[in-house]
Amino acid sequence: MYYSAFNFTIIIYWSPFLIRAKQTRGPDRMILWNFHLDEVDKTWASHIDDFNYVIISGGNWFNRPSIFYQKRRIVGCLYCPSKKVTHRTMHYSHRKAFHTAFQAINKSSKFKGTVILRSVSPSHFENGVWDKGGDCVRTQPFRRNETALSVDDIQIYKDQLKEFQIAKEEGKKKGIDFKLLDTTNAMLLRPDGHPSRYGHWPNAKVTLYNDCVHWCLPGPVDMWNDILLQMLNV
Repeated sequence: MYYSAFNFTIIIYWSPFLIRAKQTRGPDRMILWNFHLDEVDKTWASHIDDFNYVIISGGNWFNRPSIFYQKRRIVGCLYCPSKKVTHRTMHYSHRKAFHTAFQAINKSSKFKGTVILRSVSPSHFENGVWDKGGDCVRTQPFRRNETALSVDDIQIYKDQLKEFQIAKEEGKKKGIDFKLLDTTNAMLLRPDGHPSRYGHWPNAKVTLYNDCVHWCLPGPVDMWNDILLQMLNV
């Protein structure tokens, strides 16, 4: 989208894993993702050379049945039916993906802009997980002492910050600036900001899981833009 009054363009690329990924059918028509952990998704990476800012994020999508590849060879899987493959956690693929994404940016021969990592935003399922009846029906924010990050979210957050720091140090040598848009703990306090069962058009006849991952607009995510604007003005 181009804003002519400001000579400013915003481009959004859908790349939930940041790396090359392809959905396939496994045994018994099981949906499996093939994650090439050392190959960046060119959908976005091939276009950044002339950008001034690149904002990346990710997290919850990695918790899907998947096969992990490195150097085109299988190195593990998550929720796969094979007993011959090393079973790993989502944190393995998640951290590898962020490492590959940051590495691709730092290896760019032309990009000399600013990279902004928006840290993971936690989900708010209660009384069950996402596919077991979990829901988010609260209408008020949490107080600070009323909740805490889950073990998985803590690990995702830590892994993102570790890879961010590695990339930031490398970026200094290349003239690339890395900034952290840390929204994780703020969003933890907003269980009231998800669409729940209303994540579709009013007249749509669909059966969906309760959505306690994505966010309503307008809603708490508007705060991200406020913080981002302040970061860009510094």
